[in-house]
Amino acid sequence: MDKITKPAFPGGSKSRVNRAGDNVRKGTPTLQDLQVIDEWRAAHRGVLNTFQAILRNRTRGTGITVAQRHKRKRTIFDKLHRLPGMQLARMDDVAGFRLIFKHLNELNDFRAVFHRAHFNHKRRNDLNKYDYIKQPKGTGYRGIHDVYEYDVNSAIGQNLAGLNVEIQYRTLVQHAWATAVEVIGFITESQPKFQKGDNRYERAMAFASEILARVHEKLKGPFPDLPDSDLVSQFIVLDKELGLLMTLRGLNAANRDVSNRRNTILIFSGSGELEIRTFRDAPDALRALFELERTMPERDIVLVRADTSEEVRLAFRNYFSDASDFIRLLEEGCAKLTNHPSSTL
Repeated sequence: MDKITKPAFPGGSKSRVNRAGDNVRKGTPTLQDLQVIDEWRAAHRGVLNTFQAILRNRTRGTGITVAQRHKRKRTIFDKLHRLPGMQLARMDDVAGFRLIFKHLNELNDFRAVFHRAHFNHKRRNDLNKYDYIKQPKGTGYRGIHDVYEYDVNSAIGQNLAGLNVEIQYRTLVQHAWATAVEVIGFITESQPKFQKGDNRYERAMAFASEILARVHEKLKGPFPDLPDSDLVSQFIVLDKELGLLMTLRGLNAANRDVSNRRNTILIFSGSGELEIRTFRDAPDALRALFELERTMPERDIVLVRADTSEEVRLAFRNYFSDASDFIRLLEEGCAKLTNHPSSTL
C-alpha cells in the first residue's frame, strides 16, 4: 500500500518560512525567500474563506460589521524588525477579521457564544490575554483580540493546519479612536500606534481614549485616576500644540467610489491620495496584490473584503482619511466631562 504523504506546509515548512523571515530581518532576503513568504501569505486565503463563512453565518441579521484583510507585506516586515524574537511562521495576524459592534454588551455576548462554537480550530489565547478593554494599552488602544489556529479533519486543507487567524472585536467608539490613530500615522511623521515619532501625539490620543471610554462606555482607559477636568485640560493643551483636531477636520474625506465587488485593493500614496481597485474573484485580487507590492514597494497596499461598500468604508475608514466619528465623539465627551453645553475644542 502506498504511503499517504501529508501535504507540505505553505512555503515548504515552518522552518523554511522562519528562515525567510530571519533573512528579511537581517536585510538579506533572497528571491527564493520572498517567494516562500508570498506562498505562505497566499495560503492564508483558505483560512480567511473558512472563517469568513463561519463569522458571516453567525452575524447574519445582527447589524455587526464584518470585514477581513490580508496583512500588508510592509507591515509584516516592519513587525519582524520591531520584534526580533518573533518567528514568521507563528505570526498570528497575517489573516485578520474585524468585527464592529454598536454596543459593548453585544460584543461580549457574541464573543462568549463564539467561544462555545463546535469546530476543530483552536483558540490559542487565554480568555483575557488580549482583552485591551479590561486592560487598555498605554497608547489608549481598546478592543479584544482572539487568535485561532486553523485545523481540519478532511484531507482538503490539511496543508493549512497551523496557520493562524486573528479576530478583532471593537465597539463603534473604540473603532473611531483606532481609525483616528491610523490616520495620524498616514498624515504626520509620527506613529502613535507603534510609539514612534513625536510622543505628544501618542499622549494626546491616550487622553482621548480615556475621554471616550468614560463618557460613551462608562469605562476607564489608560488614565483611570486622572480627574475629569485635568483629563480634558491636558488633552486641550496638546491639541493646541499639535493642531490635531484642526488637521483631522481639514482632511478630504470625500465619498470615493468603492464598488460592490467584494474584493477591494486600497493603495495609499505618500501624498495622501487613495487609489481603489476592485475584483470580483478573490484569486485575481490576490495575484494583483502581490504584483502591486512588487511594483510599488513604497506604497501602503492592502486587500480587504466585505459584503458591501459601506462595510468597507466603515471597517477600513482609516484608508479614507475619515476621522469624523472620532471628532464628534471626542467633542461630546469633552463637553460632558466639563459640564459645558458645547465643546471647547
